[in-house]
Amino acid sequence: MNAVQIGPLALPTAPLPWLAALLVAWLLIPRLTRWIPGAAAGLADEARRTRLRQAEDIVWGAAAIGFGVSRAAFVALHWDAYASFPWSIVDLRDGGWAPWPGLAAATLWVGTKARRAAGIRRALSAGAAAATLAGLGVWLSVGTPRDQNVPSIELATLQGQTARLDHIVGDKPAVINLWASWCAPCRVEMPALAAQAEAQPGVRFLFVNQGERPDAIQRYLHAQDFQLDGVWLDPAARLGPAVGSRGLPTTLFVDAKGHVVHVHMGILNQAAIRARLATLKR
Repeated sequence: MNAVQIGPLALPTAPLPWLAALLVAWLLIPRLTRWIPGAAAGLADEARRTRLRQAEDIVWGAAAIGFGVSRAAFVALHWDAYASFPWSIVDLRDGGWAPWPGLAAATLWVGTKARRAAGIRRALSAGAAAATLAGLGVWLSVGTPRDQNVPSIELATLQGQTARLDHIVGDKPAVINLWASWCAPCRVEMPALAAQAEAQPGVRFLFVNQGERPDAIQRYLHAQDFQLDGVWLDPAARLGPAVGSRGLPTTLFVDAKGHVVHVHMGILNQAAIRARLATLKR
C-alpha cells in the first residue's frame, strides 16, 4: 500500500513512519519529563518548565536531523541523477528518502543530548525507544512494498486495440504512470516523464489513463508541447486498486522480469525518475 484513503483524499504512506515516530516522541517525552526524579519532591515549577523545554527541543532537533540526513543520504546515493537537476534536491515531493541513516542520526542526536541532560535522561531514552517502535510499526504495516508482478489487466489504445498490461510491458524495464487530464499533479509531472521517456530508450514508458474518454485524452495531448508515446486507456480505472493505490498520479517502476520494484504516489521530477531507474537496472 502506498496511499492511505481519508475521505476524498489519498495521502502517500512514505512519510507516515517518520510522522508517527515524531508524534509519539512529542506526546510522550514531555509527559515522562514531568515524572523525572525530584519532581515528586517539589521541584520548582520553573525548573520543570526548563527541563520540559529542553526535552522538546531535543525531540524537534532529532526530527530535523533525521529528515535532513535521510534526504541527504538518498541524494548522495543517487548523485549522478540529481547532479543534472540540482533544484530537485529540495523537491521533497519525489519520495527520495534513505530512512536508516536518518534514524541512526536522530538516535545519535538523542543519545548525545541525553548524556548531557541527566535530569531527563530516562524520559528521553524511554520516549525515543517508543517513538522508534511506533515508526517501525507503521513502516511494517503500511510502508513495506507488496511482492507482486505487473497485474494482468486489459488496456486499450486510443484507436481501440486491446492488450494485457503484462504483455505490453514484455521483458524490458518499464515505468507505468497512472494519470488523468483533470489531475493537476499529473499535468505538473508529465513533462518530466515525457523527457525521461525520450532520454531512456532502453526503458518502456507507459502512460495509463484512468477512466477518461478517448476524445478528452486526445484534446489534452494535442494541447501539449511535448510528444507522448505509449498512451493506454484503463476505462474502469482497475490498475490503481490492483497495485494498492487510489490516488493520482501513481508511478510503477517494473524490472525486466515484470516485477513491481517501487510504487510512488505523487509528483516525480526527472532526477527522481533517473534515480529509480538506476536501481531498476542493477
